[in-house]
Amino acid sequence: MTHQDLPLGRHVDYPREYDASLLFPIARALGRGHIGIDDDALPFIGLDRWHAYELSWLDAHGKPHVGTATITVPATAPNLIESKSLKLYLNSFNSSRFDSDQAVRERMAADLTRAAGAPVEVAFGLPPIDESADNAIVDCIDGLDVAIDDYGPPNAAHLAADPAHVVTETLTSSLLKSNCPVTGQPDWARVVITYHGPQLDRAGLLRYLVSFRDHAEFHEQCVERIFSDLVAHASPQRLSVEARYTRRGGLDINPWRATPGSEQPTAGRDERQ
Repeated sequence: MTHQDLPLGRHVDYPREYDASLLFPIARALGRGHIGIDDDALPFIGLDRWHAYELSWLDAHGKPHVGTATITVPATAPNLIESKSLKLYLNSFNSSRFDSDQAVRERMAADLTRAAGAPVEVAFGLPPIDESADNAIVDCIDGLDVAIDDYGPPNAAHLAADPAHVVTETLTSSLLKSNCPVTGQPDWARVVITYHGPQLDRAGLLRYLVSFRDHAEFHEQCVERIFSDLVAHASPQRLSVEARYTRRGGLDINPWRATPGSEQPTAGRDERQ
């Protein structure tokens, strides 16, 4: 199956009734094979946290309800869920009746679990806007005065670290951009990298992140590529990589990957989301 077979790459009629078959799973092993990740021996823990901003259904009397939802898919799930199929699936609730809000949540969790191949959590509501990007302990590297002329494919040769200086720090950049592998539409994100190990060369890290700019890859795979390249080229003892992608089609996604034993970052949203 190719990317052209996905619903993302063709016209799809607006769903008129609830339809779980709209969900389109994609085997993670396909993308991980290109990165050199063994799907049977993952070097990281993690999750994909989706925020759904456009959610509606009818109650038993036909009255519309509206809401938002946070969907959490474990990185160990064998499948990721293609974003347009998720949008269409959520829209299929718009004209369908359910006995209770809880019935809607449970139906979503069951359908998404089936598609992902592992337990998926669904909670109504969204995490709050996170102001950590302005926190003094988080260093933004976007203001570095560097010349850049490499926009893809992702170039890990830019990465360097100084083994003489072992540090614990959190670096962030809002300059991560990649493209949809089907439509070529841009995907924008702020990436947050927390690590303990040889000190990263910040200019090289920024050049590396910018080298994704013309690259076509799904969100989850980009984050796994960043994690793998940092492990290979910087040898951190601990590493956490989270990307907060901006919203498209009423959805945003926040993949997180980290070395085993790492603490899961507090769920939050950026202002751009």
